[in-house]
Amino acid sequence: MPTYSYKATDRGGKIVKGTLEAAEESGVVARIHEMGYIPIRISPTGRDHRGLDRYLSGNILSIFTGISTKDVVIFTQDISSLLEAGLPVDRALSILIDVAEKESVKEVIKDILKTVQGGSYLSDALAKHPRVFSTLYVNMVRAGEAGGVLEAVLVRLGIFLETSQDLKDYIKSALVYPIFLGFVSGISIIILLTFVLPKFSIIFSDMGESIPLSTRFLLGLSEILRTYWWVILCGLGAICYFLRRYMRTPAGRLRLDQYKMGLPVAGELVKKIEVARFARTLGTLTKSGVPILQALNLVKDIIGNQIIAQAMEKTYQRVKEGERLSKPLFETGVFPVLAIQMITVGEETGRLDKMLLRVADNYEKVVKNTVKRFMSFLEPVMILAMGLVVGFIVISMLMAIFSMNEMPF
Repeated sequence: MPTYSYKATDRGGKIVKGTLEAAEESGVVARIHEMGYIPIRISPTGRDHRGLDRYLSGNILSIFTGISTKDVVIFTQDISSLLEAGLPVDRALSILIDVAEKESVKEVIKDILKTVQGGSYLSDALAKHPRVFSTLYVNMVRAGEAGGVLEAVLVRLGIFLETSQDLKDYIKSALVYPIFLGFVSGISIIILLTFVLPKFSIIFSDMGESIPLSTRFLLGLSEILRTYWWVILCGLGAICYFLRRYMRTPAGRLRLDQYKMGLPVAGELVKKIEVARFARTLGTLTKSGVPILQALNLVKDIIGNQIIAQAMEKTYQRVKEGERLSKPLFETGVFPVLAIQMITVGEETGRLDKMLLRVADNYEKVVKNTVKRFMSFLEPVMILAMGLVVGFIVISMLMAIFSMNEMPF
């Protein structure tokens, strides 16, 4: 039976920690309630590989930003649990200050509590920290406050953030091995060209034109790398610098997104990722009570892909004029037919939010399966490519050595 660690609080705000054995997490929640405590955070004591990847990615990110997405997810889940238990917002925030493990998180929660105690809404307090809480986050909380369903909205928001982060972490984890393999391959080839081959150049110096063409090519490349390495580095640095500046412009971002979506296999994958992100964001917003026009406007502002953002702009205008959502989405040519059909069914049955979330679930599964298949194909291709390059270098050297035996003395 798995063991779970938990953090809970009593009605007085005292924090209680411990471990419990249960078949599943719901059993731990029930036992904590039986003990008279309010559960805040429950997690398995052992981390699997996937959990470790998420933990590492969140903590690596927090080195640079102070507060990671994982910290925001934990904060959202904790405060929703406390509010569902009937605690007022200020009391829940006070408890979370004691629970928070990072000093940066504590300071943010303290400032939020101070603002709330000053008479402001929770959404206004969150809006003071735009680097931590996105516009979407703040607007969902504001919609929950307006509709009197803040606890339910925070629960949906926690699920939304965790699901979105899971998809990002899955893709990042899948890319770790190919990136590492490519890095090691590049370093190995550079070492062969700059340190190993020069040792042979002394042996081959007297062979002249009798040296094989492939060997002459490698020796010339080695000489260029050793002599002009600083020029190459400066050139690559300049290219990266100007490319980054260009990609920060609207035209550059649009050109990059057009290029990514036009790639043979990766383009379809990018499109499915964006469709899943759009559907989950819009579905969560509408399910939380945000009006469709305001939800579309929020999605348009936070979407990363400029092609999708432009499609959202056109869709927003058409929906504002009274059209259904599915028709302008179909005419953009960006969204798959299956997704459009599911959205159409949602509009006809009055369950648009549920169908959008179902679209997101379906395409997230498709993305994970596609990434898995793509990585299973990419890894052996990279290994084969590295073997061919190293083999070409070795064979070229051996051909030069064998040709020495044919030279007249």
